[in-house]
Amino acid sequence: MAVLWLDEIGADDLETVGGKGASLGELTGAGLPVPPGFVVTAGTYRSFIEEAGIDDELFAAVDVDADDSAALAEAADRAQELILETPFPDDLREEILAAYDEIGTDTDDSSDDGGAFVAVRSSATAEDLPDASFAGQQETFLNVTEDRLLERVRECWASLFTQRAIYYRQEQGFDHSTVNIAVVVQQMVDAEKSGVMFTSHPSTGDPTMIIEAAWGLGEAVVSGAVSPDNYVLDREDRSVDVTVAEKKVMHVKDAETGETVERAVPEDRRDERVVTDAEIDALVDLGERVEDHYGEPQDVEWAIVDGEVFMLQSRPITTIDETDRADAATDSLEETADPITGVTDGSGSVQSTQGSDATGTDSGEIVVDGLGSSPGIVSGPAKIVTKLDDLAKVSDGDVIVTEMTMPDMVPAMKRASGIVTDEGGMTSHAAIVSRELGVPAIVGTTNATTVLEDGQVVTLDGDRGAVLEGAEVEPEEETEPVEEVRPQSPVKPMTATEVKVNVSIPEAAERAAATGADGVGLLRTEHMILSLNQTPEKFIEENGADAYTNELVQGIRSVADEFYPRPVRVRTLDAPTDEFRELEGGADEPAEHNPMLGYRGIRRSLDRTDVFAHELEAFRRLYEMGYDNVEIMLPLVNDAEDVHRAKRQMTKAGIDPEKRKWGVMIETPASALCVEEMAATGIDFASFGTNDLTQYTLAVDRNNEHVADRFDELHPGVLRLIGDVIETCREHDVDTSICGQAGSKPDMVQFLVNEGVSSISANIDAVRDVQHEVKRVEQKLLLESVR
Repeated sequence: MAVLWLDEIGADDLETVGGKGASLGELTGAGLPVPPGFVVTAGTYRSFIEEAGIDDELFAAVDVDADDSAALAEAADRAQELILETPFPDDLREEILAAYDEIGTDTDDSSDDGGAFVAVRSSATAEDLPDASFAGQQETFLNVTEDRLLERVRECWASLFTQRAIYYRQEQGFDHSTVNIAVVVQQMVDAEKSGVMFTSHPSTGDPTMIIEAAWGLGEAVVSGAVSPDNYVLDREDRSVDVTVAEKKVMHVKDAETGETVERAVPEDRRDERVVTDAEIDALVDLGERVEDHYGEPQDVEWAIVDGEVFMLQSRPITTIDETDRADAATDSLEETADPITGVTDGSGSVQSTQGSDATGTDSGEIVVDGLGSSPGIVSGPAKIVTKLDDLAKVSDGDVIVTEMTMPDMVPAMKRASGIVTDEGGMTSHAAIVSRELGVPAIVGTTNATTVLEDGQVVTLDGDRGAVLEGAEVEPEEETEPVEEVRPQSPVKPMTATEVKVNVSIPEAAERAAATGADGVGLLRTEHMILSLNQTPEKFIEENGADAYTNELVQGIRSVADEFYPRPVRVRTLDAPTDEFRELEGGADEPAEHNPMLGYRGIRRSLDRTDVFAHELEAFRRLYEMGYDNVEIMLPLVNDAEDVHRAKRQMTKAGIDPEKRKWGVMIETPASALCVEEMAATGIDFASFGTNDLTQYTLAVDRNNEHVADRFDELHPGVLRLIGDVIETCREHDVDTSICGQAGSKPDMVQFLVNEGVSSISANIDAVRDVQHEVKRVEQKLLLESVR
């Protein structure tokens, strides 16, 4: 049979109906409230491609190097073409439509022609597995009627071969020819409210239920389109901690077309609590039933219509048994966390002072001091790096001492236990990358390369900004930096103001994603480009434009994969000329007296549109590959004319500004003062780059150690510009965010939340504390409004 009904299916039918189908059948058999439906079996898909004679060509087409984005795109196009252009056999067509007609008799919700609205959902045989989750890899279609049902089933089959799905399977080691796909056709629940529920704490397994809820269909919650309410329930005493979010949009069925559309939530419901106490009780009861049935904690998707709760999906929570070490690290963080950065003295390097046996640094003599830019205490031999060739002598556990780091030093920085520089401030390359890698660092010492000797054993105190003579720290058991930023739960604390994370290098993506952040507020492309050790023009000249674009695609994709479907906001190229001059081909770069005020950001991109076009081509390819979570951010704009010109370049590159999310950085007083005109160009967001906004407002070079003490993002002039921009953007329905260093500071967080900013992007090591600070401020605002 090509079709099996859900009440005929159980957990043992995974190979026949896929992960989603098996789960829904098991829930139906357990008497849980699952909407009725049937599954077009995985064997039907296999028979379809084999009887049509396209199977050999299909699997040969996708046997490519997934890291070659051009080959991957060609493979995906050909594979999907083979499936979509192969006609349905008549007997299969009749069997599926007959089953659909039976669903129509069970529902009052039907289309104009009398047919039921159904959800058509892919259910791959390699999906929702204990050791691999392919959730989101294949297609789901909502509010489908008879006239498009067969087309949607075939599109689900074809989605097994999108670029992203092909790439992900190869990364996970799955043979394409052994993965089949079933399709669930299920009565559509026209939800008034919906969301997800963890039946137990997703990290510890403690008896704590976490419910996320929003208005309308659950796709808005799952895709990250809306910030949902958050309800945390203690299953022992039934107390509930409620965080009500501002829910700006919802996904609903269009009354005229029947299609799923995004609508603005009415003003009077945006700040209204979604689920009642009675509905929470009903969800908790269902959650306990499904957890008891499976014998393990579950991640459940649910929906409510006319007061009735439906379960749409349930899968095991796979993170609990992997977090013992993470919990221990988190406990350590909470006990001694720095109030600004949110991390302890131990930063994850080999010789950090996380253990109680480590010796403090009070007894050593300070030989060099500067700005502590990345916390932690380590001991090791200093390696003086004055040219790139010197990087070869840096071994695991060494302390790099250099004038200033560059992107091509990142591999060596990953090996080092600590980093010390003569130049730079808290927002320099050395400071940013060190924090992301979890490596203790001191910047702006002015004289470390001349005072310290090659091979000299020193202790670096990244908190105090001091380098001491000798080894003051005993080596500790090695820990992974990723574990030290992993929160106890990926969803708590939930906040109405989104908390995102900054990422400078793709290598830090896993560590950044482990924080549980709501997405990436800033992914810098310049570090990907500068690591090529050639200027863009030189690299293109020697390797071709396609190779240049591929470098960007690979770098961005590695981050987008880690965060999917959470948004990743990618900034186009913004490197000053002095950094380009250090690269091969840099002799042709302008020699600028102050590069920070010079030929960089969007002004360079609009002047060199040929190179900018290759950057935009990378975004176009990513969208084509299915990375709809990627957003484009334009740096150093001054006014609406800059934005209009960049928008024309996007359109020329094949990117539809009406369909993709894009926006600008507010980094100059001019852009802050002209934001209303820029809002009229169609931008979706404006993001504060407080590092530049502060330096341009206060005339303080942020990389100049001589005036570092005058660099103050909380200066009244800077705050006034930020506050005015937020107010203007709210009037024009434009989101606002911050991605500068200041977003990690509690005082700035308090100011931004009070002003109504949409999101805050923090450094990796500060996400957890920013989440708690945001929640504290939001709760205070709620309490004051009640009082």
